[in-house]
Amino acid sequence: MFKIKARDGRNNLTGRRLAALRRSRQLSQRGLAAKMQLLGFDVDHYFIRRVENGERFVTDIDLVIFARALGVPISELLSADDENL
Repeated sequence: MFKIKARDGRNNLTGRRLAALRRSRQLSQRGLAAKMQLLGFDVDHYFIRRVENGERFVTDIDLVIFARALGVPISELLSADDENL
């Protein structure tokens, strides 16, 4: 099955923004996973790590969950001018 990836081989464009937003809120990966669990989503810090490292594809559902947990609009997690496409 063919999968679209960024030029650098990453499976998503969101991971780096997610990491930056998480750090700006002084949250660990475990802390973000805990916030997401409180919202009713069964994730752990490995899920967060895999997204941030570009190892995991990100769905629109994932984007909604991240945005809710971080208190930001979904657009904060995306970068339309990403040079890595």
